[in-house]
Amino acid sequence: MLRVWRERRHIALPPRRHTSIIHKNSFLIVTSINNLQKTKYNHIGIKEAVFPFAKFDGVDVLLGPEMRSTGEVLGIASDFGTAFAKSQLASGTKVPNKGTVFISVKDSDKPLILESIKELRRIGFNIVATGGTQTYLEKNKIKTSKINKVLEGRPHIVDAMTNGEIQLVFNTTEGSKALSDSKSLRQAALMNSIPYYTTISGAVAAVRGIKKTSNGITEVKSLQDYFK
Repeated sequence: MLRVWRERRHIALPPRRHTSIIHKNSFLIVTSINNLQKTKYNHIGIKEAVFPFAKFDGVDVLLGPEMRSTGEVLGIASDFGTAFAKSQLASGTKVPNKGTVFISVKDSDKPLILESIKELRRIGFNIVATGGTQTYLEKNKIKTSKINKVLEGRPHIVDAMTNGEIQLVFNTTEGSKALSDSKSLRQAALMNSIPYYTTISGAVAAVRGIKKTSNGITEVKSLQDYFK
């Protein structure tokens, strides 16, 4: 079944006005209605899946083909940053607007995240990072404190997370060994309710959300208000 209903919440049109669906000889035929008109909308909708990771002790938050979400939430706002922050809050993840962010990213991601880290510093966040990332950020004039990986001995990043010293985590890995080594970090983030982003796109979106809602989410409307 074509999941046209997903779009209805964004654009306030019933599915039947989008598409007619005909089963014929085991083939799915989709025919568009010709008289649809292009409409401009002044809002952005961002959906987030909800997973029950916290209900299972020792679980890894990495997604696999067997994972199933327990639902979806939708954040709507007039700009991307606020919509993203709303989607995270609705899914149970409160993106912080102050504190300390831990960063450990693979080499190819370092240039991609640089501007976002500079933005976090401008907002007032403290930055801590593992050796390679810390060296890169310092070379680019971003004040960064070094913290040990778990394998480098205590005090290490998981200790800091458990002690409430970390409010946000950006961690991208490359290779099976790096993925395995960071499992304890992911579990610490889950058990301590620390927002944890494993892709650059997710990290950049989170920073945009933090920037737009650093003084709180001020845009609160009903669904009907977006379609007036």
